[in-house]
Amino acid sequence: MHKTLSVSFLNKEGKMSRHFSLYTVVILLPAIFFLSAESDHSPPFSCDPSNPSTKSLPFCNTQLPISSRAKDLVSRLTLDEKVQQLVNTADAVPRLNISAYEWWSEALHGVSRHGKGVTFNGTVTAATMFPQVILAAASFDSQLWYRIAQAIGDEARAVFNVGQAKGMTFWAPNINIFRDPRWGRGQETPGEDPFVAGEYAVAYVRGIQGDSFGGGQLRDGHLKASACCKHYTAHDLDNWNGVTRYVFDAIVSKQDLADTYQPPFRACVEQGQASGIMCAYNRVNGVPSCADYDLLTKTARQQWGFQGYIASDCDAVAIIHDQQGYAKEPEDAVADVLKAGMDVNCGGYLKKYTTSAVAKKKVSELDIDRALENLFSVRMRLGLFNGDPRNLQYGDIDPSQVCSQNHLDLALEAAKFGIVLLKNDVGLLPFSRAGTKSLAVIGPNANDSGVFLGNYEGLPCKKITILEALEQYYVSSTKYHQGCDFVNCTSAFIDEAVETAKQADDVVLVMGLDQTLEREKHDRVELGLPGKQESLVISVAEAAKRPVVLVLLCGGPVDVSFAKENPKVGSILWAGYPGEAGGVAVAQTLFGDHNPGGRLPVTWYPKDFVKVPMTDMRMRADPSTGYPGRTYRFYNGPKVYEFGHGLSYTNYSYKFVSVSQNTLFLNNSLHENTVRQSGSVPFVPVAELGTQSCNRMMFSTKVRVKNPGEMPGKHPVLLFVRIENAGRGKAMKQLVGFRSVSLSPGETKEIAFVVNPCRDLSYADEDGVMLIAEGKLYLVVGDEEYPVNVVV
Repeated sequence: MHKTLSVSFLNKEGKMSRHFSLYTVVILLPAIFFLSAESDHSPPFSCDPSNPSTKSLPFCNTQLPISSRAKDLVSRLTLDEKVQQLVNTADAVPRLNISAYEWWSEALHGVSRHGKGVTFNGTVTAATMFPQVILAAASFDSQLWYRIAQAIGDEARAVFNVGQAKGMTFWAPNINIFRDPRWGRGQETPGEDPFVAGEYAVAYVRGIQGDSFGGGQLRDGHLKASACCKHYTAHDLDNWNGVTRYVFDAIVSKQDLADTYQPPFRACVEQGQASGIMCAYNRVNGVPSCADYDLLTKTARQQWGFQGYIASDCDAVAIIHDQQGYAKEPEDAVADVLKAGMDVNCGGYLKKYTTSAVAKKKVSELDIDRALENLFSVRMRLGLFNGDPRNLQYGDIDPSQVCSQNHLDLALEAAKFGIVLLKNDVGLLPFSRAGTKSLAVIGPNANDSGVFLGNYEGLPCKKITILEALEQYYVSSTKYHQGCDFVNCTSAFIDEAVETAKQADDVVLVMGLDQTLEREKHDRVELGLPGKQESLVISVAEAAKRPVVLVLLCGGPVDVSFAKENPKVGSILWAGYPGEAGGVAVAQTLFGDHNPGGRLPVTWYPKDFVKVPMTDMRMRADPSTGYPGRTYRFYNGPKVYEFGHGLSYTNYSYKFVSVSQNTLFLNNSLHENTVRQSGSVPFVPVAELGTQSCNRMMFSTKVRVKNPGEMPGKHPVLLFVRIENAGRGKAMKQLVGFRSVSLSPGETKEIAFVVNPCRDLSYADEDGVMLIAEGKLYLVVGDEEYPVNVVV
């Protein structure tokens, strides 16, 4: 139910006037944006049917297969023309009526101002900014992720159709594992779990590319927009202790590659059918990712069946020679990446050195042709070689869909259902509107809407801070103090903030991080709140009339043990970087118009975790050296908050209703000589079972979920598998399913999960071979467990 929310405007005399509700303003905003002059530019396209010189060319014939068209096109290019196409800013080929093209556009959580492909200087001046990915992931809602990506794809097409985009290839999603809490780009990812990252990748790719939620519905392979899964692979360090992503050599075991780093990319390719992959800056076991034939060609194309283009991260080809010294000459770097299977270079290195690489016979023109056929195939799948795109599929998506009310509502929904209630002692939240006569809002993030956007942001449709939303939506008698000079809080105005707190019935502290403290090229060095933020919180909490609420805006986890254990801090909310609707989402949550249901997609580690070298890529703990491992699957140290932690204003109970089989007999699906032995435990390699056997072994389970409380709520139900006596590098537990459920007070629903033993009950051995071992497992939901026996 929408509430009225006044918004202040400056009139001609510079005085404040409040004549519109927030939702009136939201509805009007798209119209305001599109009052600007219509763009005179048409979108870039090739094969203009009115051009007699190219009308009869086979690559313009839409009746031919795209592979044949792309091959024909490449065969007509000179070497110089081919080289111009190997970089992100591809030149036009006027003699063949081929338009220029820009491969580099960004759409991590909305059509972005970053990259070179999109501008906001015409008809469209903004785009819907959804929550940063880490917060959207906390909803554990694949349908929501898909709807967000659909909306982003629609807005991208609208921008393209009015001539404000030079391409339709968007370099998202980022599906690297959030391995280390200090990583500045962890905010861009779906978190630390490879299964969640894979599910997010599939939902995003299908949504933005125009596929159905279940997949398989792309008409003739045509794309609404092109998604690019990045950064392939084992890429999760930017700049730590003098080690940069450009020179870092990630030493990764076959075991960790198999069950942690690679699964999200495999899901992206095999299930999502992504049309793009980006290879990473770093080396993996000595070999630069963009020059790794085993990675790009053998694994992605041959094993997973990838059909699309592979882009380098920006200047990743140059660093192979210039910084890593892996290639002796620039031409060697060119040869290395083209032979490995990379197709397009973000940067100018291939444009500068490919011709000389051919002349020196370091690379053949056939390698260039292969790359170009992949590139032009994707452009053709986008409909950019079929005449004017405005007259074709997706041509009717116009600027009215950018910042539309549906998309703004979706941004608010996503922000609300991502917010995680970490602590709520004695039911402090939700605030009572009638009982809260005065409110103090304190903190450097309280009156800043820019912090909501995270990185790879665009220009938002609207702006409203947490302070404004609280003041205008709920409590007109609101006192505000910034508390710190900046978010880093090197200087805090504690005495003034304490006086502000004393004047109010309730206090909300809005603290955390921002892009000056965590971002691309900038990893964190400590895990606590920065500067004097902790002192500020403690002092204000001690002086306040009632326990205070701490709202945290940050992408990476922070150690707030001091607040968790302090009874004067009654509630803690994590709101990530919640996108443009973040102010309203937080306000609605604090006052109970939204019941929080989000769950943490990452483990929150204590401050001492910074002693663990960020360069150590091992997932599994090593008790002999004191190495604690990483993520909830393997980490054996103390935690501030667990992966999956999240409270609600109501309580939920769970009960296993049925499991279709509690004993799994693998020997019914085995061929002779398949069973192996490790000590006394028999096991079976998953690859030797085969797809049909794996499908036959799938079983179902139903979980009864009840809301015995007094508030309606929506929350994700998480299904884990726990292995009894986990050893030999097995995960302590593993998420195998998640479903969101909405329940009214007193309502009960049954949620069905399908367990695929080959995926969900297997583990990787030291050689990276996935195995299923005999033994007892437990299905786990909340505090409920159900035993399952595996018999080999």
